Parts: sequence; C-alpha cells; structure tokens
Amino acid sequence: MNFNGMIMLVDDEPHIRKYVSLILRQLGNPTVVQAGNGEEAIAVYQRENPDLVLMDVNMPQMDGIATLKRLKEIDPNAVVIMLTSLANRETIEQALELGAANYIRKDTPREEIAKSLAETIDACFDLG
Repeated sequence: MNFNGMIMLVDDEPHIRKYVSLILRQLGNPTVVQAGNGEEAIAVYQRENPDLVLMDVNMPQMDGIATLKRLKEIDPNAVVIMLTSLANRETIEQALELGAANYIRKDTPREEIAKSLAETIDACFDLG
C-alpha cells in the first residue's frame, strides 16, 4: 500500500492520535493533521480538505456521530472511518447508516488495524 494523501485524525486523547499516526506510516507517506474534538474537526476539515478522516466516537463537545453527520452535510463524499473503543451494535449501525466507510475498534491488534485501514482505503480510492 502506498497512500500519500492527507488523513485527519480526530480523537480527544493525544496518545491515541500518536499511536494511530504510527500505524498510518505502514500505509505509505500520508500527511496527518489532527483535531482534538468534533468542533475542531469540522474547522480542520473545511480548512485542509483531507482525503480520509479517522474519528473517535466518544469525545467532549461534539461526539463522533454528530461530527460524522456534520462532515457528510459539508461533503457527502467525505471518507470517514470510525476508530473507537465503543462497540455496541447501535452505535456501529448508526455510524454506517450516516455514511462511515468502516468502523474499527481501538483494542484491535495493531497489524489488524493497519490491514483494515489498508482495505478500506483500497476500496475507497483508486490507488492503481
């Protein structure tokens, strides 16, 4: 995989953003921008127009579901992968119904996260 686009990481925990940034290096050489909450994510998205968004569900101020809904209003073609520790069926279904491209649990082993990200990126972008 050689993904060199821009990825926005949205998570209120800096150590999670750092951990996911390390995983993203396995995908190529993406530019990574970050946001610490949903409101910040909307501002960064509008300013940077990233190719892909990796977003936590559980955040202060504006949660990931509300942020996903708002991002899809701004850009119906936004590619958003939910990355979270929450795994209840209702939240997963709601995220997918709102247009999330995938849903990955944070407690998934690192190699599996990288594989899931690669598969989703492959499905959403023509990298050939």
